[in-house]
Amino acid sequence: MTKLDKIWFGGAVEKFFGTAPFKLSRKEDPATSHMAAQAIDTTKMESLVYETIAAYGPDGCISDDVLSKLAFLPYSSVTARYKALIDKGFIEVIGTRKGLSGRLQRVMRKIG
Repeated sequence: MTKLDKIWFGGAVEKFFGTAPFKLSRKEDPATSHMAAQAIDTTKMESLVYETIAAYGPDGCISDDVLSKLAFLPYSSVTARYKALIDKGFIEVIGTRKGLSGRLQRVMRKIG
């Protein structure tokens, strides 16, 4: 779809929320991984993470901030969405800031 998207739509289709299930597991992964990739609603997860990051405004936020707002979701369900949102041009990394652990985390904010 990516090549077709770039040729016919200039990459606009790829910018929508959601990730195709085949991108969430490898060919050699067990059947349970492929089933899990089909079951997750990445559209809902990506939009939820995006809205959380967007709410922090131009100063952005770190992963600890996002995780505290979405504490009802598993850690990996939240953090796995950052890459897709960056790749699709919804959010950007603008620097680093110390997290709760004392280690640096990327500061993310919405684009536009």
